[in-house]
Amino acid sequence: MSRVSAVSTFPVAYPEPNDNNNQRYLLFVRLETDDGHTGWGEAITQFPAATRAAQAMVDGMAELVVGSDPLENVATWRRLKDATWWYSYRGGAAAFALSAIDVALWDLKGKILAQPLAVLLGGVQRDRVPAVASTHAFNSSLEYEAERHGRYVRDEGYVGVKIGMGKRGDARLGYDVRRDIDFVALLREAVGPEALIMMDRGQSLVWDLDSAIRRVSAFEQYGLKWIEEPFEPQDVGAFHKLRAHVGTMIAAGEREWDARGFAEVIATGVIDVIGCDVGRAEGITGTLAVIAQVEQANLWFNSHAWSSAVNTAASIALSASTSRCMFQELKPDENPMQHELVETPFAQAAGWIDVPRGPGLGVEPLEHVLRKYAWR
Repeated sequence: MSRVSAVSTFPVAYPEPNDNNNQRYLLFVRLETDDGHTGWGEAITQFPAATRAAQAMVDGMAELVVGSDPLENVATWRRLKDATWWYSYRGGAAAFALSAIDVALWDLKGKILAQPLAVLLGGVQRDRVPAVASTHAFNSSLEYEAERHGRYVRDEGYVGVKIGMGKRGDARLGYDVRRDIDFVALLREAVGPEALIMMDRGQSLVWDLDSAIRRVSAFEQYGLKWIEEPFEPQDVGAFHKLRAHVGTMIAAGEREWDARGFAEVIATGVIDVIGCDVGRAEGITGTLAVIAQVEQANLWFNSHAWSSAVNTAASIALSASTSRCMFQELKPDENPMQHELVETPFAQAAGWIDVPRGPGLGVEPLEHVLRKYAWR
């Protein structure tokens, strides 16, 4: 019987072309067994302090993982939850650590059993998922940004685009209502009449209710599929008031940590699309609990997979496991943690991304790439 024999961490810092080449941070975890198997996980820590804290958390949790049976991965997940009760309530760095360990445990289990994650999840609803190009706007020219995103649809085949506003760079989307409306008009012309358009308010932006209603109402004229995180999570009243004025779907939940947090978002009754990141929301085990709630409420699940190929592999399998998922977000521009990290990067074809079918996650990080981008 295999036993986990070692837990190793690999913090990285890398430039992200889809975010104007800004530095982003991730924490990878590798589990090894005494008979030579390895499993990989990842946490989307994103910032230096969070990465450092999550790494320390993984180191502290390792004693509860070493010696465990990798086939009893959910029991290990529960043991970690119980042991960290004092510093994991409602999330935080402990949730990052748990996420990375849990994903690695599922990967390890799949490799030992020679089964893909899709099978371990009980099977998938479909063998491929529609793909949307998810990126940020950062050029000062609205025409340039509209055309850039139009190419993802026209030339590369993505079924739509999701664009982050208020991001670093010179685009300055999300600050001026009239300019934002002009951009979405240009964007609709560039992507064509059928492509999906989602707009995502960045956390740096602060929208009052009036400007949010004006934006979203105008965006609706151009076929907006959804508006994402239009307000801070705690501003539930604003979500309700926006819902009373617009018909478009509202997405939220990206900053929740666990099933309880997502249950509270769902209970508001104003969110149509629940965003969830497997590298943050207590891993694959935690995300499965979120999907169950989404299905029960007849809402939509959206996997926020905006980090590495490890996260993407888990996310695609989870997205395909439920009929309540519209599409899978993919970063369209080549980037180190997707295209350097693994031998065969994920690539959509004609608007579809296939569910990984290799053992475990179906991807294997290249350690020389992790060393290249190692952050200390």
